[in-house]
Amino acid sequence: MKDNFSKQASEYSKFRPQYPDEMTNYLVSFVKNKGVALDIATGNGQIAHKLSRFFETVYGIDISQNQLDNAISGENIIYKIAAAENTFFKNQEFDLITVAQAVHWFDFDSFYKEIYRILKPEGIFAVLGYGLFSTNADSDKILRNFYYNIVGQYWDAERKYLDENYSTIPFPFDEIVAEHFENNLTWTFEELIGYLETWSATQHYISKNNQKPLDLIYNDLKASWQKSDKKVTFPLLLRIGKLK
Repeated sequence: MKDNFSKQASEYSKFRPQYPDEMTNYLVSFVKNKGVALDIATGNGQIAHKLSRFFETVYGIDISQNQLDNAISGENIIYKIAAAENTFFKNQEFDLITVAQAVHWFDFDSFYKEIYRILKPEGIFAVLGYGLFSTNADSDKILRNFYYNIVGQYWDAERKYLDENYSTIPFPFDEIVAEHFENNLTWTFEELIGYLETWSATQHYISKNNQKPLDLIYNDLKASWQKSDKKVTFPLLLRIGKLK
């Protein structure tokens, strides 16, 4: 598993969009027993924190200590360093296992083998994520130029799975057809820029060129944003399955 987000962990925690309660409530409705849940590649812990309202104990694992240091705390949440493909948990330990906006970074074969080992026979496994957001037409034009042209070559190859809405990832489970959700937000310009700075492609561009790619669109985007309603819509991705 790659670690593209440690160095901007505090920004990731601050600017990455949350998943709406409607979506997590829907997911949890498929889980019979609310004993122990696991959020893999938990990052800032937002999913772990949401699950902590339903489960007796929630574990959140990540390969980045910096991410875990910025994660949302809770009395029944336990954060640990661990790789998705090689955890320290017992066999058949979890009623629910989630992975949000991260499954595309994993070695699928070894990851799914681990899920089959640690998920209870009646447990639920879920992949969550979000695609490229949309906003007003003028800002969208600027942002899509940024996404595809300015930082396009700096996306890791695995990004294609998100562009394909996780429809092409291996998913060796009995799949439950899930409802579709979206996340509707209103952002300040600072929140918009903060989110764009958390993109792995933005950080790769900076590392390679020693300059910020956002500088290339900053003024045009700011002018566009100030004239807009500042509304943002993220398409949400959700795949839910049981062990075969």
